[in-house]
Amino acid sequence: MKRRTLTKYLTLSAIASSLPVALAACQSSSDTASTDSITTNNKPVKIDSTPRDDGFAAIGTVAELDEKGFISDKAFFAGSLLLIRDPGDTSALIAVDSLCTHQGCSVDWESDAGVFACPCHGSSFNADGTVATGPATTALKTFEAIIEEDLVLVKAIT
Repeated sequence: MKRRTLTKYLTLSAIASSLPVALAACQSSSDTASTDSITTNNKPVKIDSTPRDDGFAAIGTVAELDEKGFISDKAFFAGSLLLIRDPGDTSALIAVDSLCTHQGCSVDWESDAGVFACPCHGSSFNADGTVATGPATTALKTFEAIIEEDLVLVKAIT
């Protein structure tokens, strides 16, 4: 057998054997259960990211929000999401699409500066999602958010 033919067979075998792994890695997380169960205040709380009839979906718990200072959900059904407590009124919530409007990088909440900051090109957004510094020129999309019992809910369907 020629070396070139052997190389072709080995390459084809390697591709064929890695195909199931590649398919599993590309499988959407929505194919798995849409609910997570966590415990807060010694009682189980079900996080169901499926939108209710009123358009709200649970994205986390109040305890998680208070512990980390934000909730990030890149798999939110209406797009990548970042939620914080309003720095001006801690009883209110602010939820924004976490993709920078400049070139789509994920913004991070920088609580010390009070801005959503894009690590890619330096854009920053005020807590309400409006542009603080460019190169972005368009505000982040915002969502209505509420607290209901121990859950943080975001409305993306109107």
